[in-house]
Amino acid sequence: MPTTPDPHHLTYDSTAAWLLRFAATAESVEPELTALDQRAGDGDFGTNLTGGMAGVRRALEALSDTPAADRGSPAVPLATAARVFLDDVGGTSGPLFGLLLQELAAAVAANPATAGTRELAAGTTAGAAAIQRVGEAEVGDKTLVDALVPAARALTACAQDTEPGQALHRAAVAAHQGARSTTDLRARRGRASYTGDHARGVPDPGAMAIALLFASYDDALSALNHLP
Repeated sequence: MPTTPDPHHLTYDSTAAWLLRFAATAESVEPELTALDQRAGDGDFGTNLTGGMAGVRRALEALSDTPAADRGSPAVPLATAARVFLDDVGGTSGPLFGLLLQELAAAVAANPATAGTRELAAGTTAGAAAIQRVGEAEVGDKTLVDALVPAARALTACAQDTEPGQALHRAAVAAHQGARSTTDLRARRGRASYTGDHARGVPDPGAMAIALLFASYDDALSALNHLP
């Protein structure tokens, strides 16, 4: 009789499904993210994110032809997505998303059999730190850091036995609040910093995408108007 997966632990299937839902979300909201980036950046964010996640989808589909033993770890889909963003996605945001996914993969890979909320918190925290080192952005600079740092804090505040779905929901709430807080900020880092006050009045598209990433673990939240 097959065993029922422990909901407190991540699995290959759960992380792959998470990324596939994010790919579908990115495609569905691409016009909205592009419209935001036309105000706050150079207008290519939605296209780059959608293209990157389409590449992730293809890479995950290719993995389905490999032996099950080679794709058993929940870190494998995350590491696969990280490679796509780091190697193939252009723009400012591609490498940054790649760094986040890379750190999430590393944290999960350190304890693949029982990886859960603790590893998600560690990976998100490490990803935020790596992005801040590279981009030199702080909370309040109107970048994706405004969503990512609150998400990391929300995950860290969860009890270690919190189910990943519940923890990621809390991260999505915190990230969305952080993304909305960028609406009236003047950008100090990233492409939006070159637009001056032109970007005021719209949230940072990268921050909104971070909120959607965490929300996409729950299919019911995978839309801008469904964000908690």
